[in-house]
Amino acid sequence: MNFIKTDIELKASKEFDIRFSEVDSMKVVWHGSYMLYFEDAREEFGRKYHLEYMRMSDEGYFAPLVDMEFHFRKPLLYEKRYRIDIIYRPTLSAKIVFDYEIHDAVTDDVMASGRSVQVFMDKNYQLVWTSPQFYEDWKQLWGIRIE
Repeated sequence: MNFIKTDIELKASKEFDIRFSEVDSMKVVWHGSYMLYFEDAREEFGRKYHLEYMRMSDEGYFAPLVDMEFHFRKPLLYEKRYRIDIIYRPTLSAKIVFDYEIHDAVTDDVMASGRSVQVFMDKNYQLVWTSPQFYEDWKQLWGIRIE
């Protein structure tokens, strides 16, 4: 995937605690919970940079996930605190790409990393091949330029 180089990095972070309902009998986070942490990070990013799901919907689009990857480094444990960082990766395509890192909130060790890719669909569930105008305007607002 080709990314656009920009002078600005759009990044958000959120700290979170591990809930008992997210762990197995070893007090290790179940692998499916990572998707929820990534989702929480996307919502935090949306709040910070005004790219919320409801804004996309109000503009006439959905942004479904079409690809997601995880890289597990160390287990997330019950009764520990973590921080998830999300970084926007601009592309030439009509996609929204994010990289993620989950860190131990105390030691800053990287516990997991990953990436997600979202595309745009209109309200008739048809894939949109070019970036919607609101998304182009959003990129311009944040200084993301294609050169």
